[in-house]
Formats: sequence, C-alpha cells, structure tokens
Amino acid sequence: MIDIRALRENFEETVGLLSRRGLDTTLIKDLYDLDAHLRSAVAERDQLRGEVNELSRQVGEAFKAGDREVGEELRIRSKRLGERLDLLTSEAAELEAQRRELWLVIPNLPDPEAPIGLTEEENVVRRYWTPSQGESSSLPVLSFPEYTRKPHWEIGKELDILDLERGAKLSGSMFPMYKGLGSRMLRALTSFALDQHSDAFLEIHPPTFVKTETMISTGHLPKFGEEAYHIEKDDLWAIPTAEVPLTSMARDEIIDGVELPIRMTASTPCFRREAGSAGRDTRGLLRLHEFDKVELMVYAKPEQVQDVFSDMLSRAEGILRSLGLTYRVLDLCTGDIGQSSRRTFDLEVYSPGVDRWLEASSVSWCGDYQARRANIRYRDEISGEIHSVHTLNGSALAWARIFAVLIEVNRQEDGSVLIPKVLQPYMGGAQNIQR
Repeated sequence: MIDIRALRENFEETVGLLSRRGLDTTLIKDLYDLDAHLRSAVAERDQLRGEVNELSRQVGEAFKAGDREVGEELRIRSKRLGERLDLLTSEAAELEAQRRELWLVIPNLPDPEAPIGLTEEENVVRRYWTPSQGESSSLPVLSFPEYTRKPHWEIGKELDILDLERGAKLSGSMFPMYKGLGSRMLRALTSFALDQHSDAFLEIHPPTFVKTETMISTGHLPKFGEEAYHIEKDDLWAIPTAEVPLTSMARDEIIDGVELPIRMTASTPCFRREAGSAGRDTRGLLRLHEFDKVELMVYAKPEQVQDVFSDMLSRAEGILRSLGLTYRVLDLCTGDIGQSSRRTFDLEVYSPGVDRWLEASSVSWCGDYQARRANIRYRDEISGEIHSVHTLNGSALAWARIFAVLIEVNRQEDGSVLIPKVLQPYMGGAQNIQR
C-alpha cells in the first residue's frame, strides 16, 4: 500500500505521480477524504471514550459517598454518552474497512525516473544484445537462417518433444506437455539457473497454494482475482508466481537490519487464468495457464536497492547470454508497470519462428508498497528505529518462451536442434535433439 502519511502531507505530489499511470485521480481524492473522515471519527471516539471512563469513575465515587441522586444523574449521562460511543465505534470500524478496501487497490507510486507513458508502445528500449554483435544501443541486424524461421510448436511436434494436443486433452488449451528430451531440457534450464544463483540466493521450495492474505500481500488481490485460480472450498489460491509466497516469508515480522539484504530464489509452477487475453497468442507456448519459472526475491534497505536491482537484472541477462539468445532490455513506462512496482525492466528475447520479441523476464523494485501490505519491517542496527523493508523481485527466468526460442534459434538445416553447451551437463551430455 502507498504511504498514507505521504498522501496526507504531499497530496498534490502523490496525485501527480499516480496520474502518470493513467489512474482516475478521483480514487486518490476518495482515499484522502475517507482517511480524513476516519481520523476525525477516531479522534471523537477516543475523546468520548475518555469522557465515558471519567463519568464511570465519578458514578462510582458518588454512590460510594452515598449521593445516589448525583450518582444516578451521572449514570444516565454516562449511558447516553456510551450509546453515542457505540455508534462512533461502529462508524470508525466501517470507515476503516472502506479505507482499507480502497487503499488496497490504489497502485504504487511510480519512480519519478520511470518513463512517462500509458501503453506498452511507450516503453523505452535501453539496450540490445546478440551473440554475434554483443551489446548495442540501437537495433542490431537480426540475421537468422531460414530454417530457424519455423515456429516452435511445429519443431516440437516434429521432434516429439512437445505434445500440445495431449496437454489440451488432459487439461484444456494453454496447458502444455513436454516429452523426452524436451522435458529434460525444461528441467535442465531450472537446474542451471538455480546453480547460477546459489552463490548469493537462498533456495526455497515454497507451497504452490497460498492463503488469501498471502495474495493480498503482493498486490495480486483484490484487484487481480479474476486472473488467479481459486479453490473456494479451502480458500487457497494457486500461485501466479513464486514472488507471492516468497514476499510473505517474513510477513508480520521485524528483521534485524544487519541481516539485510535477504536474497531468496525458488523454482515453481505458475498458474494464470489469462482472463483478459481471449484469442491472443493461443498457439504454442506464447501464453499459458501453467508454466515453470525461477524467481528471485529480495528484502532490502532503501540504500541497498540500487545495487540489488542491478545485480538481479545482471543475473537474468547473464542467463540469456549463456544460452546465446538475442534479447533487449525495456524500461517500462508508468502506465505499463505492474500495480505493486515503482520501476520495472523487462527482458524480451527475439523469436525467429514467430518474428517477435517475447517477454522472458521482469525485474521490479516495489519500494515499501508490498512490505506495508505484509507488515514486513526491520530494526535499524544503529538507530534502533523500525522501518518497512523494500522488496524486489524478478524472473531469472520464465521457461516457456525461453524453451520456444531455444528450439527455434538452435534448429539446424537437417531439422535437429542443438542443445546449448551450458545445458549439456544437465542433460546427460546430450548435444542435440534429433528426430
């Protein structure tokens, strides 16, 4: 959640930043007014509670002194004030519930340095990288042999490593099934990535079904409930990303500041209904209800954020480079970053089979927005003061589209697919996939 004190003290600045997202600013005004009304009701309630307590004391003293007439008069007055107190207490509770309901759907303030824009077309490409040309600031020549221009779903079917038809038979469309060396390559990608992060990140194997409050902590609820799979009987949610359980690892806890930054990584399946994407990217592995991903998650102090953010982005890029994939780095504009994010960089790999850039990773800094929702704080080791942590998360990487691009760019003229050298030790030494 946004800092309510910042909204009170810097209303115009807060509205200005949120308007960069294209947000209806009347929502911010509604939150501001609700907060003011709540504080007024709480102040009156607390004052009245003090008066009732004082009257109760005076009633006791009057009856103790034998002055029943005064005592009865005070008792009647106390009762009337008590009835008013009950009404104010209920009103304050209702106002607090209304404020929280609205507060939870207000997105994070974007970083003032994030590109201003409302649509993905206004995202800014910061750099490109290709195996042959290295890093560049301008679009490189995308030269791929004609035999790599075949879409991955056709390649996967030819090599019998991807069986989308049986996946659909088992679970419906957009639930893929990998086979043979295809399945093993998916496992190899996960093992390779986890090993790459093991120097600094604690590996976690979290549950894939979580409580409602766990989803609320990251900002996935209440706003994006239609995108998630919900088991109503148990009130559990299938995670859309490992960011969800990892963020809540320290929910309602106070961390010793000397322990920060705390770095975690996890490999999990991810489940998304893709409710708003009907008819888009339905072929192959471009858009799925279930996919595997290695996630990075960090709790940090504000002064640690820049270094942590750079390291996470570098790790995601390093894996793409190790796999020999052409990619670009996008600085997302204010209208395209997620609800919880202040700043997000996307990594998109180029797919010759579909002639498109495909998102393979998002690395985001969320400030203290998620920590406020999850009540994750740290005690400064010098001052002893308590502050909310900052959270950062990123994919390193999501595998469905990586798998798709790998079998396209590594396709040979005879139809076989070369396995990247970094994955071969995880695949029993296999160097290629043949028919």
